[in-house]
Amino acid sequence: MSFAPNIVERLARARSDLRMGVPILLTGGGQTALVLAAETLDAARLAYLRALEGVPVLAITARRAETLKARAYDGDLARIEVPFTADLAWLLGVADPSDDLNKPMKGPLSAQRDGNASIHRSAIRITKSARLLPAALVLDMPNGISFALENSLTVIPIDLAAPHLETTSPLHPVVHARLPLDAAEAGRLHIFRPEDGAEEHYAIEIGRPARDKPVLTRLHSACFTGDVLGSLKCDCGPQLRAALGQMGHEGAGVLLYLNQEGRGIGLANKMRAYFLQDQGFDTVQANHRLGFEDDERDFRIGSKILKEMGFSSVRLLTNNPRKISMMENAGISVTERVALKVGENQHNKAYLATKAAKSGHLL
Repeated sequence: MSFAPNIVERLARARSDLRMGVPILLTGGGQTALVLAAETLDAARLAYLRALEGVPVLAITARRAETLKARAYDGDLARIEVPFTADLAWLLGVADPSDDLNKPMKGPLSAQRDGNASIHRSAIRITKSARLLPAALVLDMPNGISFALENSLTVIPIDLAAPHLETTSPLHPVVHARLPLDAAEAGRLHIFRPEDGAEEHYAIEIGRPARDKPVLTRLHSACFTGDVLGSLKCDCGPQLRAALGQMGHEGAGVLLYLNQEGRGIGLANKMRAYFLQDQGFDTVQANHRLGFEDDERDFRIGSKILKEMGFSSVRLLTNNPRKISMMENAGISVTERVALKVGENQHNKAYLATKAAKSGHLL
């Protein structure tokens, strides 16, 4: 036995470190590299990095590279060489698209095409999972292990981390209790906690639905702006209330409230996407300019919660065919798709049209 953290716990530390601007060390593929998140890097640490041997590169996703007209020689990412004169403003200008229209010429940007990019790929994945801009400053460091020990840095072997970055964390029930709701007095809230230190997820159970029959279910991604503030830019709030209302009317159902804000990119990046939408980009274009895919959510989380609660089949309240396929692939039978068309207004018409045209939503 040992009190030393396992790889899942070390990954949780790494995410926290990056969010605070603290470097981490990645090892694997015969390489060792110091990694910092571009978003949280400060001038003092950049100066310290410059004093070390070697030339850092900025790893960005192929989506962001496409916007910048940079070559993504590694397929899914680009390793941008950082000029010696580059300062924080230069790094953030490459990582963050907020001033792209003001300064459309970011380059010339030179991308590396030789060598192993596995550490850079892992750096982007960990940065993404920390809900930061997917851009990481990477410096090869042959003596990295001793450097990490001297500086108390978190060390992550990428071969051990990779399976945990590609799969959903195991979930465990924490507690459940009765919660009368406007939609139904017979409400019960279940809390589920992932092992990887990420946000908890919730299941709102209406009535006492039978476990041996398809249960009316809604997979609802957290939307602070729509669910809490009543934002008119999306249809999330109306969908949440309509789903609970239908479950209350039928007397049974399960609403899974998954903490995957902004299609899985986090609230801060969602607001960055909104800023880009105000510049004329649609929701998919905005995500791409930030360096994200159209949708970064993982609905397998919902299937794990349903199985933990004893359900194996659902009537799914959704307009999104991707949710159906992910449920089916995760072992939950979808016996019926129940449409949920509510909440359209003058502010979100274009958003809903984009979801239909580019994301396949049945609206």
